Parts: sequence; C-alpha cells; structure tokens
Amino acid sequence: MNKADLPIGIVGVGLMGHGIARSIQQHGYSISLLEHAGNQPLDDLLEKGAELVQTPADLAAASEIIIICVTGSPEVEQVVFAEDGILQGIQPGNIVIDCSTAIPASTLKVYQALSEAGARYIDAPMTRTPREAEEGRLNLIVGGDPVLFDSLLPLLQCFAENITLAGAVGSGHQMKLLHNFVSLGFSALLAEATASARRAGIEDEVLIEVLAKGGGGGVILQRLAPYIQQGDDSGFRFSIANAAKDMGYYQEMLASMDFDGSIANVVNDLYQRALADTPAQTPVPRLLDFLSQ
Repeated sequence: MNKADLPIGIVGVGLMGHGIARSIQQHGYSISLLEHAGNQPLDDLLEKGAELVQTPADLAAASEIIIICVTGSPEVEQVVFAEDGILQGIQPGNIVIDCSTAIPASTLKVYQALSEAGARYIDAPMTRTPREAEEGRLNLIVGGDPVLFDSLLPLLQCFAENITLAGAVGSGHQMKLLHNFVSLGFSALLAEATASARRAGIEDEVLIEVLAKGGGGGVILQRLAPYIQQGDDSGFRFSIANAAKDMGYYQEMLASMDFDGSIANVVNDLYQRALADTPAQTPVPRLLDFLSQ
C-alpha cells in the first residue's frame, strides 16, 4: 500500500506530538489530527494536507492506525472510553499505538477493551525531548506482539531513532517509568549537588568539569549544565508537573508489585514539594532554584 493511502490519526499534537505528526507527514503518510485546546499550532501541518477531526470516534473511523500522545493514563482512558471515544469508531484490524506515559495497569485495561473490539495495540512511550521529536529522533520503548512490532517499524522509524521492544503489552510503559525514575532521580541528585556546591562556595564551572570527567558525567549532566552555567533550560523542557506525575505513576507500579522503593519515595516527595511551590509548567532544571531557596 502506498503511504498516502494508509491514513494515520493522531491524538495529542502537543510539544511531543507535533514533532511526531510532522515527521510522519514528511515521510509521505496521510494524517488526521484531533482538534484539542492543548495542541500546538497546527498551521504547518494543515498547509501540507493534514485533516482536522472533531472527535476521537471520528478520528478512529477515518484511520487505520491511531497514535495517542497525551499526558497520562486519565487522558488515555478518556480518549478511548468516552461516549465519542476511540472505541466508538474503531474498526476490527485497526491499530492503536500509545506513545503516552501511563500506569501499566491502565495500559492492560485499554488493551483488553481494544482487543475485544477487534483492534490491535502496542504501548510505545517516548524518551528524549521536544527538540528530538521535531527532528524525528525520539527513542521508543515498545510493549506488544513481536510480529505486529515488526510490521510497524517503518512507521515508527519515521519519528524515532532508537526503538526497543521491551516485551509484551505493558512492558513499554513499565520500562518508561523505570527510565524516568532514573532520569528524574539523577536530575534531582544533580540539582541538590549544585545547590550544595554553591552554598559551599564552589564555582559552577568547577563542579561541571569535575562531574563530567568523573562519575557524574552523562546525558542528565549535559542537559542540566546549560541551566546551571547560563540559565538556559531550553534543552530540557520537561515540566515539574510531568515529573511529579511520572514519579507518582512509578510508585503506583511499585505498589502493585509489593515493592518498597525507598529512594523513589524521597525523589517523589521532592518533586511533589516542588510542584506545590512552583508553577506546574516550570522545567525540571529549575528544580535547582527550589532547592536553593
């Protein structure tokens, strides 16, 4: 089938979803977008032929593959189970790709409902930032049937550089929460270390140099260093609100496994306190300001 004849519907054209939609469109696919107040400006996509659809049911009815890229499990469940939701328009054989960050138990609930409707499903949460989304260079962590995964690779490769099959349905969202616990934990650790170093009179440049050449080097240091040194948070546009949400999801997952995450408790508490003290959309690098008060 010609790419232009394979209709792709996209729910959630925000900071990450816009880059996904743009990359897919650039590869020749026909796309439809769900109208929503949380979308980024859509003019560039509409000018190149994207269609705007009013309800998830209509989007599902017009699409063979639906990509969901919303904030979290409540939003995923709303778009699937609402009276005008995806389940009302889905056709047997259609495919849903959930790129959101979600609670694994909710993932299985959505998967079961879609399967009963004859649809197929994979969870494919993302890592990296809106910058890589616009460049078509996201990382995807996929949970789902290996045969379905292989068939979807050409589409996934339109907007992702590194794609890992983590296991069965739900494994993608489990691994995403593990990833974000490590990433957000490192961010919190580095922010506190920086605040402590400043209190001790150590220059930011010295701290960054020593960490980079030793055990503190890595992606998180690279993302936070511009803010520490120049106040530039543009390379890490992940909000405190999303961080607090994801840490809460991670703790829900641990509770479902009867696992006591003592470090996760501390990290989650920090992000919850920061969320209560700062605007919700404050980027994670500014956790340093909260810790420096």
